[in-house]
Amino acid sequence: MKFLILNGPNLNLLGRREPDIYGRDGYDALCRRLEEFAEARGGSAACVQSNHEGDLIDQIHAAQGVYDAIILNPGAFTHYSYAILDALKAVDVPCVEVHISNVHRREEFRRKSVTAPACVGQICGLGPYGYEAAMEYFLRRERGAL
Repeated sequence: MKFLILNGPNLNLLGRREPDIYGRDGYDALCRRLEEFAEARGGSAACVQSNHEGDLIDQIHAAQGVYDAIILNPGAFTHYSYAILDALKAVDVPCVEVHISNVHRREEFRRKSVTAPACVGQICGLGPYGYEAAMEYFLRRERGAL
């Protein structure tokens, strides 16, 4: 399977931004980890990060016919980007929303996702493993193992 891993605002600062919440590994290390995870299972993963909503929307649009699944950490766009919601609904590429932290144990505003309704599921609070869990879900689904 071909995975598009999309990361929104501030995720480029992994390892530096609130390491007690988001971990000490940097964004490049996360991407290498996910690429290796996918390759070990016969797939591939392309990581894209942007602090700009329109860039993420363009990536979602371009995923149609190129990727088998999207794994999206929309960052703060989670809570107010109806444009990303609409983009996800406009393509025929399934998506799982991932959050490194447990958003339900944080500030109230972080608990509401406007993008999750366009996704097949949401994973939060598992750290970087959440991305791998999302890939594993899609791999099992493809094999009919769910």
